[in-house]
Amino acid sequence: MNLPELQAKVRQIEIRTRRLVNDLMIGQYQSVFKGQGMDFDDIREYQPGDEVRHIDWNVTARLNQPFIKQYVEERELTIMLVIDLSASGVFGSGKQTKRDLIAEVSALLAFAAQRNNDKIGLTLFTERVEKYIAPAKGNRHVLRMVRDILDFTSNLRGGDLQHCLQHLQKTFRRRAVMVVLSDFLDPLPVSTLQQAKHRHDLIAIQVTDPREENLPAMGQITMEDAETGEVGEISLQNNQQLLAFSKHQAQIQVKLEQQFSSLGIDHIRLHTDEPYVPRLSKFFRSRLKRQLRT
Repeated sequence: MNLPELQAKVRQIEIRTRRLVNDLMIGQYQSVFKGQGMDFDDIREYQPGDEVRHIDWNVTARLNQPFIKQYVEERELTIMLVIDLSASGVFGSGKQTKRDLIAEVSALLAFAAQRNNDKIGLTLFTERVEKYIAPAKGNRHVLRMVRDILDFTSNLRGGDLQHCLQHLQKTFRRRAVMVVLSDFLDPLPVSTLQQAKHRHDLIAIQVTDPREENLPAMGQITMEDAETGEVGEISLQNNQQLLAFSKHQAQIQVKLEQQFSSLGIDHIRLHTDEPYVPRLSKFFRSRLKRQLRT
């Protein structure tokens, strides 16, 4: 992608996602992503019904009547986007590739974070960690991240989420809302995800294309695995074979969702051929309801 094309694409994503942040996402973002702790604000006289554990015993002894500490939620968050940029992301059977969708969803989350005065960082990975951008604030910071996602190139084709998360465990120690955006075609690194979940609020956003679930009857075709480079012949004319492929892919998806559920990791699935905002909104609403019940 040349520079004028890249600038135009980044600008297009900026305009579209800023409007969505203003119109749809801002209230949901604030409700779902809460602060990481409580900050001391002030003291006041004790009133019946107040939590005894909040009594400030030093002030109480000095003034000879009970006073309690008041706290406010520490609003500022750190959001870390962890993005799979393996070669399978360049696939798209329609107008949009999986990487295009990942870039737009990332921009939406980044602008929502910026609107809430939260810090946002970025980690790009293939078989290695390709780039790390430390959490920061500001419009230029967000636009730089979007450009890096869209314009990324590497001589490596695969993806290694386990290595990426282990690297972050060593280098990024602050608690964060960690959002992993990937097609999750490779087996999940279960134990590494468990470790990351222990420290961070972990969310998995899966990006898929309809042709990865159902194939059309096209006869004999040649296909290449984007991540391994392997080339093979496949017949797409037998309805029984096509149905078997769809069934197999559905079983893989069910297993993936079960794994996320057993790990206690929030998971949302987005499709390149469908509007993503309704799914994100539904996800945020269900997450908020679950938080209110706990």
